[in-house]
Amino acid sequence: MEYYNYIKSLHLIFVITWFAGLFYIVRLFVYHAEAKEKPEPEQSILIKQYQLMQYRLWYIITWPSAILASIFAFWLLHLMPQWLSQDWMLVKLGFVVLLYAYHAKCHLIFKQLQKNEVKQSSNFFRLWNEGATIILFATVFLVILKNAINWIYGVVGIVLFSVLIMLGFQFYKKIRNKNK
Repeated sequence: MEYYNYIKSLHLIFVITWFAGLFYIVRLFVYHAEAKEKPEPEQSILIKQYQLMQYRLWYIITWPSAILASIFAFWLLHLMPQWLSQDWMLVKLGFVVLLYAYHAKCHLIFKQLQKNEVKQSSNFFRLWNEGATIILFATVFLVILKNAINWIYGVVGIVLFSVLIMLGFQFYKKIRNKNK
């Protein structure tokens, strides 16, 4: 099993690039929603550019990273099947299912935005971006602590932090609107 650490490293690399893609795609969703409110020709120019950036990010980085992270994860589970009998791993796999659900919802939004159908606000997307953050925190705490209970403290912390960020965003938005 000398190659175990290589498989683990590759899994981690692709998990990182998968999350990077998820974080950035939602940021592009924010910009796309805001561009929809711009006057022409600025709107058309920005939306065309954001659609191209979204397309490349989604199909060249995010999807391949998700697939490769999963392949290496299955390989690790094949090498270490005893993990499947540990509570922390079962909870982690639950978060992985949530991550795939989040990814699938991002894919639906991506498809809508590729048709320039903006159904959510930029504020929705800012809040939506916190979903991946919460999943990331929960998963990292689970893997590091290998405890099915203690990860809750980390998730509660990130949720509170997210609430503070959103309150800060709302405060900034009020100031920005006041200065217009």
